[in-house]
Amino acid sequence: MHVLFVAGARPNFMKVAPVLAAAVERGAATTLVHTGQHYDAAMSGVFFDELGLRAPDHFLDIGSGSHAGQTAGVMTAFEPLLAAVRPDVVVVVGDVNSTLACALVTAKSGIPLAHVEAGLRSRDWSMPEEVNRVVVDRVSDLLFVTSPDAAGNLRREGYRPDQIHLVGNVMVDTLLANIERARARPTLSRLGLHAGGYGLVTLHRPANVDDPDVLAGLLGALGKVAEQCPLVFPLHPRTRARVEGRLPAGVTTLPPAGYLDFLALQAGARVVLTDSGGVQEETTVLGVPCLTLRDTTERAITVTEGTNQVIGTDPERVVAVATEVLARPPRPRRPALWDGRAGERIVEILLAGDYGGHGRRPTDITAQTARTAPPNAAPATPRSVAARGR
Repeated sequence: MHVLFVAGARPNFMKVAPVLAAAVERGAATTLVHTGQHYDAAMSGVFFDELGLRAPDHFLDIGSGSHAGQTAGVMTAFEPLLAAVRPDVVVVVGDVNSTLACALVTAKSGIPLAHVEAGLRSRDWSMPEEVNRVVVDRVSDLLFVTSPDAAGNLRREGYRPDQIHLVGNVMVDTLLANIERARARPTLSRLGLHAGGYGLVTLHRPANVDDPDVLAGLLGALGKVAEQCPLVFPLHPRTRARVEGRLPAGVTTLPPAGYLDFLALQAGARVVLTDSGGVQEETTVLGVPCLTLRDTTERAITVTEGTNQVIGTDPERVVAVATEVLARPPRPRRPALWDGRAGERIVEILLAGDYGGHGRRPTDITAQTARTAPPNAAPATPRSVAARGR
């Protein structure tokens, strides 16, 4: 069995690592392709070092660009590589442009395609990631899901039961394998922080950082939260240029953090304010209160079972909910199968080689089209997932 893995952006590396390790342990031949969507040391190289990922077998060196340009660049570079390597199955993870591009090329090649982290749905079509994940699921043969609500989304959209596999969360595999290493690092002391004495902020989504009015409102809210709890803010490259010189007192900026340092910052935080999907999952496992600065989430289980609240971007609401959470933190429970063994379960299924007849169509494409929610439909995830009070 020869498995080709694709990674392209920071979150992909954390998701690929446990599946690749399990495949190697089981004796499968493996090829690791790095598309170069995140290409600098802070966003890419440090993750290979800290996660123990071997050097990629192929580096496509795509770099930044528009959604169309980046996707087209990855497709053009990946197509001849796939034809030359010709693996038994291709594994893509997450929902970035590299995931979409390599999924489309694989689907047209006749090689089976597996999508790790399938079935997540926000129903927010303004998010490029939502478009990517829906399309990738449509062209995949195997759909590996993190939680029952994701499996339910796929069933409602008409996917065959034999395509859907509830395996747990590979991000959690990586977190549990590295949390003690992260806590042992001098990250907090080096920054003059102590556990429970600060809040953590991350912002990078265009809807939050590219809209001047939204960003100004969020920065003002962060200033008021910082009056109750000092905040630290590792700046994503796309965010830095937009917030420099505008941050309120009590908010300390940091350069992009490596995986272990960021994990240590999350574990020690009193509260996390974020627009990241992965951070919603990691804080759930760490038991740290998470406030998601978006109107929707594709990770519904972090709300129903985790520490997450989806609160939108209204400044008054952000301050009010943060104040409440600082006074009365939630008591979460960890979702089933988020136990550090998702990678092993995925590889077990891959090595079985049963790809459902290598057919990507749902059981009834007409019925599926009728059942799939249109862009303006109400979310099928629990009401608590939508931002309240909006």
